[in-house]
Amino acid sequence: MFTEEALTRLRQAISDCTTRDARLLDQLRREVGKLKSEVRVIKERQTTSVAMVASDGGNNRLTYDPFLIQLVRVVDSLGKELCLEAVSPTSDTDALSAQQFDAAGEPVTALGRLMRDVDVTDRRIYKLAYGSIPTPAEVAADPVAHGSPGWVQTYRDIWEWATLYDRVVYHTFATDTLLVRDGLLRSKFIRPPYFTRMIAKMQEAVTRIEREDRRRVYLVGLAKHSLVIERYRLAMTIENVLPDGAPRFVVVPRDMEIAAYGWAEWVTDPNFSAGQLHLVRFGSRDGDPIWAVDILKGQESRAGEILGYLMTDARDGFPIPFYPRCLQLAHEHAEVADWDLGLFQDTLIDAVRALVPEARRDAVDAHRLLPDMTGRRFA
Repeated sequence: MFTEEALTRLRQAISDCTTRDARLLDQLRREVGKLKSEVRVIKERQTTSVAMVASDGGNNRLTYDPFLIQLVRVVDSLGKELCLEAVSPTSDTDALSAQQFDAAGEPVTALGRLMRDVDVTDRRIYKLAYGSIPTPAEVAADPVAHGSPGWVQTYRDIWEWATLYDRVVYHTFATDTLLVRDGLLRSKFIRPPYFTRMIAKMQEAVTRIEREDRRRVYLVGLAKHSLVIERYRLAMTIENVLPDGAPRFVVVPRDMEIAAYGWAEWVTDPNFSAGQLHLVRFGSRDGDPIWAVDILKGQESRAGEILGYLMTDARDGFPIPFYPRCLQLAHEHAEVADWDLGLFQDTLIDAVRALVPEARRDAVDAHRLLPDMTGRRFA
């Protein structure tokens, strides 16, 4: 706890710092002031909205897991399971690659079709990923360095992209449909030129569907947190860029994005970015949340229409207000918790038990009876 003397010094130090940096706030206010004339009102529109979400590794944390196994599970907002794999940091990534194809080399999964369509070298997932997924040889040579759980998250992200790609390129749409990605339409994990090829094929499919089937498919990515929002939130509030009275949006200029991210490639390089960023408020009041929404390049001219569809879905958002309901449903379906988590835990213990000599299986069985003390408070 701060002493009274320390608190006094802290207040003075913060006051001095903000006074010195006041020019930064003035600069941000000038930047966002230029956006006022570009702000547009969002009008509600009706269409089908679908989101695809992978279960977070934190949602399937086990009390007993000697192999650090994680589920890679992708589910859409309708509850349809699109991927289910069990992966550990020391999994054979060649075997993971092989299971995406049949004996004849034809893809049997969405990830396999993506690797085939963008011509991934040797159809190996570590050739598709940007550096973090290890080869079997790398894991064998240094299990500590290369057996990190972090690459499983990369694999999960690539699976999300694969299911989104598969839905756009290989699905038949009965109505106009808005596809929503959890996160911006950007990726650090897919190696050039594969990201560019993937996006190009999705754009070609969107054009083909509109021409042949008379159906429009829109693609957006939405992020709850963004450096752009954090950088400009206060200045936008002071300048009243998104005034009360109606839902509104504004396109974010490239120079403002680059200033926020500090990495121009994340904004302008097609090897990493496939969207045009918009700041969007689906509520009509000043205090309603603002989201960062990427619209697929080539569809920016329909931003008002697309965001109108997204707003219709967001109006029913629960428990997060004015957040697309399709994303919230997808998260609910993807989460591995409660009964499902218990089944996952029991299945893992059964599998481990089968590896142990029969005389020592009682040691594994004992783990079923151990109480979980992690949630208890100290007395």
